Amino acid sequence: MEDIWLQYAKRLHALASTGATYAKDRYNLERYQEIGRMAVEMIANLGTVPVDRVQELIGPFAQGYATPKVDVRGAVFVDGRVLLVRERTDGRWSLPGGFADVGLSPAENVSKEIREETCLEVNVEALIGVRHKAKGPYEPDARDFYKLFFACTVTGSFDGPRDPDIVEHDFFGLAEIPPLSLGRTSNEDVEMAFAHHRELGRAFFN
Repeated sequence: MEDIWLQYAKRLHALASTGATYAKDRYNLERYQEIGRMAVEMIANLGTVPVDRVQELIGPFAQGYATPKVDVRGAVFVDGRVLLVRERTDGRWSLPGGFADVGLSPAENVSKEIREETCLEVNVEALIGVRHKAKGPYEPDARDFYKLFFACTVTGSFDGPRDPDIVEHDFFGLAEIPPLSLGRTSNEDVEMAFAHHRELGRAFFN
């Protein structure tokens, strides 16, 4: 779980961004902008990250109501083993997935991510879990996320270019899970996927 002060700083930034969007006069706008700058500096100091990098991660300020980003992940099983992909950035593994794109449903997003990362076609069968990243066992993040997990089954494959951010993909048993990319996938996420696979219909929300 993230440090409480990081959670406070992110919440302050979101409130300032929303407030600046709907401010009716320049004095309130200036106040919200100042609070927003202070929140960014707090996040940067807490994470020892340059302010410019924090601003790049968080995105534009005062452009609509501030809401969490959405990350989608697929739990794909073959012969009781789960599909994982190895990330180029850190050499570690995760459930396939990533940011949800505007204009696609959550199911369309996760099937697209799996297709791009592994060249596997899947059928998305069920939402098996929703997690708030800040309250989960993940690496701290300047952004705020909801993580959606879906059970999927393989329907086919094709030869084609794979996402260059992915080095390889493979299937693993629960006792064989390699080191995970903890900003993306936790051991608890993988255990959740296996629990749903064993007890079809069980869902996890926190």
